[in-house]
Amino acid sequence: MSKKRLKRRKIKENLFNKRRLIILNEDTFEETFSLKLTLMNVFIVATLGAIIITTITTFIIAFTPLREFIPGYSSTKLKKDATELALKSDSLTVALKKNEAYILSIKKVLTGQLDYAKFNKDSILSSTEEIVSPEKLKASEEELELRNDVLKEEKDAQPNKDVAPKKRITKKSKN
Repeated sequence: MSKKRLKRRKIKENLFNKRRLIILNEDTFEETFSLKLTLMNVFIVATLGAIIITTITTFIIAFTPLREFIPGYSSTKLKKDATELALKSDSLTVALKKNEAYILSIKKVLTGQLDYAKFNKDSILSSTEEIVSPEKLKASEEELELRNDVLKEEKDAQPNKDVAPKKRITKKSKN
């Protein structure tokens, strides 16, 4: 135990012993700069400097266009263009389905498979829209459990409104 204590004391003394940093002019040996330091001060300044440089670098990369040069980051213009193209392609597929249904119904009229009186553009377009079945809209068992849990938590969180608050009866003193 005593050897460990001696080592700790020696390390502590080395960390806090004052040392002098002197910069001399080589030609005249004149002292240009002098600074008293401890190893602990040097360690703290070096650590703080590294942290500051890291944070500044992170902010520069995160909030400037430099982030586009890092692999894996795409430009904001590219993301915006990709989103617009996805929306356009989706609307084009819907329009294509409607046009195909319209052309198919015209073919039926021209070949005589459909009477002209039954031909209506609105009914053709409405037949291409996808109808969601009511079975798909029903809540699953897991969703019903979640709803019940949320209702229970809300009831527990709300103060009981049915029970009237108890009033304190105080005696009035006569003066």
